Amino acid sequence: MTIRHLLSDVDMGKEEALAVAEVIRSKWLSLGPRTAEFEHCFAQAFSVKHAVALSNCTAALHLALMGLDVGPGDEVLLPSYTFVATANAVLYQGATPVFVDIMGEDDLNLAADDLESKISTRSKAIIVVHLAGFPAGMDRIMTLAQKNGLSVVEDACHAIGATFGDPANKRFSGRKAGTVGDAGCFSFFANKNLVTGEGGMLVTDDEALASRVRLARSHGMTKSSWDKAHGRAYGYDVVQLGYNYRCTELTSALGLIQLSKLPHGNAARKRFATSYRERLTGLPGISIPFEGRLEDSAHHIFPILLEKSGERPRFRESLDAQGIQSSVHYPPVHEFSHYLEKFPNQRHLDRTEDVAAREVTLPLHPLLTERGVQDVCAAVEETVSAAL
Repeated sequence: MTIRHLLSDVDMGKEEALAVAEVIRSKWLSLGPRTAEFEHCFAQAFSVKHAVALSNCTAALHLALMGLDVGPGDEVLLPSYTFVATANAVLYQGATPVFVDIMGEDDLNLAADDLESKISTRSKAIIVVHLAGFPAGMDRIMTLAQKNGLSVVEDACHAIGATFGDPANKRFSGRKAGTVGDAGCFSFFANKNLVTGEGGMLVTDDEALASRVRLARSHGMTKSSWDKAHGRAYGYDVVQLGYNYRCTELTSALGLIQLSKLPHGNAARKRFATSYRERLTGLPGISIPFEGRLEDSAHHIFPILLEKSGERPRFRESLDAQGIQSSVHYPPVHEFSHYLEKFPNQRHLDRTEDVAAREVTLPLHPLLTERGVQDVCAAVEETVSAAL
């Protein structure tokens, strides 16, 4: 079957090729001047004091929890409705994930009421996921965190460039997603709004946390290879446990170009999301989450919900037969075998399980066209009407 409309596509061209070629000619490929420049530009763009480039966002989540002293015996509250990396990072630190239900089919982010009910004396941190690019309700979440002495990590993989503006975020209006908690974590994976293939960034205004993360990304060493190669150090110490989570210069070179493209790319995503909503809203057999929230989202993905969970295989097969890729975001983490075995009592997340069984993700990326959106909508309409 010929694919007519990709689920995701990447806006890369001559600028990125030239930037990578320049790095190769320099022969310095890991954690050097381009990474420092990328961190500086990223921190400026997001109005934060510190940005630390890493090998991927999973590393950012891991080091955020490490830097906030999360460890064995601690509980971390987070949604199950996320990519498994969010929960895996908790296990890396020997802590226990406590899964929180989502708001429901109108809002796929974690529910503050369920969050509050699950805070215990062992709770140490909250990981907030801004799903699909729509910021979660940080006003209530931060109030609960401050009241209970909990750290907050924002998993902003979907929400790079999103600006708080929803009524549930009035307290932080105008700030960027990822900049409200103790740390914000971003992904530059191959399907994200800012693409470097792999790569991630941790942002924070906490100097001590930034320092710990910088040390931990390179084995806990006090001096980098760049320092040593340029005569700024003739030895080094290892002052804490560290990892090999360094960012490459190739990643940073791509990141600098992609950062400059981010506003344009997000604007294109918004246009296409608007067109989807205009045509599909009210269509019998489906619903669209996050109604009325076009302005505060990075529009990473476009999720729809089918009326019945059993319809999804046939629905996706029909789209595939018409040359349209689709996906599912996400199977709940608490239903994966590893998590069922380790945490068998965390099985009752009714809203998460309901939505996750009915969600389908439609194509959305900056290289999509208006004609492409209309083609996808026509295929959705045809498939839904055939089932009625």
